[in-house]
Amino acid sequence: MANTPAILSARRTLSTEVAGLASLVEAMEGDLGLAFSKAVDTILATPGRVIISGMGKSGHVGRKIAATMASTGTPAHFVHPGEASHGDLGMIQPDDVILAMSWSGESSELADIIAYAERDHVKLISITSQAESSLAKGSDICLCLPRAKEACPNGLAPTTSTTMQLALGDALAVALLESRGFTSQDFRRFHPGGKLGAQLRQVGAVMHTGERLPLISAGMPMSEAVLTISAKGLGCVIVAAADGKLAGLVTDGDLRRHMAPDLLGRPVEDIMTKSPKTVSTDTLIAEALEIMESRKISSLVVVADEKPVGLIHILDLLRIGAA
Repeated sequence: MANTPAILSARRTLSTEVAGLASLVEAMEGDLGLAFSKAVDTILATPGRVIISGMGKSGHVGRKIAATMASTGTPAHFVHPGEASHGDLGMIQPDDVILAMSWSGESSELADIIAYAERDHVKLISITSQAESSLAKGSDICLCLPRAKEACPNGLAPTTSTTMQLALGDALAVALLESRGFTSQDFRRFHPGGKLGAQLRQVGAVMHTGERLPLISAGMPMSEAVLTISAKGLGCVIVAAADGKLAGLVTDGDLRRHMAPDLLGRPVEDIMTKSPKTVSTDTLIAEALEIMESRKISSLVVVADEKPVGLIHILDLLRIGAA
């Protein structure tokens, strides 16, 4: 593809923002890293919420950080600094912690929040690039970002700066969720809808069981396996040993690969896959889907104590919107 003006512009923008992120990583080796650790400890020790505030583009970034924290186990809420000065300061309680954001550190709209934090002894963490700014000086902990060149050719539109703010917010959210031991099951509690919510369900909630389970006993002829595959309509049949444990799996693909005049009279043991991939009832659907996609298979046997208790098919995942 030719390097059109648009492509060259995009490459310059991305390269500039990557350089900003690289400087942020480097700064973590120094004072920023120390302040970051203090900020994480402070938030973890806070019985209330993280109140995030910022004006303009910093505010837009702040809303996203609040949403990310709230969905990963750290109660958070965005308060607009303008509205804060007209009554919304009442949303901030003494057991909360404030995370205020301003690249320059001199957003006049944040003045009332800074004063409120000092007067009511609410911990204030700031994200700014100016260590000597009003915001930095008024905060208990300052996460001072390294100065970086904006991708905007005029050096005016917040681009690199907002990328760095967003990345630091993500770093805070991830550090907090890891410190809290926040699990995928915890995550599902806050994400019950959409594809993500579907993928965070457990296999046991959607697997085929009972009369829907295509199951035959070892020693049966392949004619019985074919009848079961046709009757159940799942493209496979599970083979159980005499003790009830999983012996193997016969799929439509196995039938095609072993097609011969004597196929129907052969025992299922001759045709079945003896060690099919299995999952447990509490396996996340996201994990089951990854197994199916990586192994290029359409179904998984669900086992408990080595015995088949269910079957999950790729069509089930499509039906619930997980694939």
